[in-house]
Amino acid sequence: MISEIFAVLGQTLSIYSFILIIRILLTWFPGVDWSNGVLSALCSITDPYLNIFRGIIPPIGGFDISSLLAFLLLNVIQNLITNLQYASLGYSY
Repeated sequence: MISEIFAVLGQTLSIYSFILIIRILLTWFPGVDWSNGVLSALCSITDPYLNIFRGIIPPIGGFDISSLLAFLLLNVIQNLITNLQYASLGYSY
């Protein structure tokens, strides 16, 4: 039961990571219309998480490295959940 919960959490974070990558890549294109319905939804999903890091690390010279930190932390959490899932199944390292 617990391993299934970890599996669902891991899959959810994988999907969110993919959405976050799309959002980060789209910021490299200056002509993107963020008021578009799909892109607006993309911002609504990712901005609350990214704003946490933007408050800590402001853009430096036009580069927003806070998104890199946000992505790295998300990957650390994903790895932790994967390890917890394997541990709940009885695998040892």
